[in-house]
Amino acid sequence: MNFINSIPEHIFESIGIAAGLSACLVIAIQVYKEYKFKGPSSLSNGFIFGWVIIYLFWCFYGIRFNAIALWLTNAIAVLLQLTLCFIVIKKRKAYQSNP
Repeated sequence: MNFINSIPEHIFESIGIAAGLSACLVIAIQVYKEYKFKGPSSLSNGFIFGWVIIYLFWCFYGIRFNAIALWLTNAIAVLLQLTLCFIVIKKRKAYQSNP
């Protein structure tokens, strides 16, 4: 563990931000694919809303412990996931009214 403790905090924050932004990219790809796909969504409510809660928790955790890598990237993830929720709900309403 001495090796890990010898690495400066700013290095961990930088790597954490890069990793978090990579995860946001994955969410953004899903948002794009869901938006472009013209059929009904197969994503469950538990999946789309559950991830909003998880990202919110980690965002607040990052704020509480002043970890920019956590609060910044999870705040972006919350916005992306809410966008995904909006798209899925909009598609469900459209397909319910047009059987």
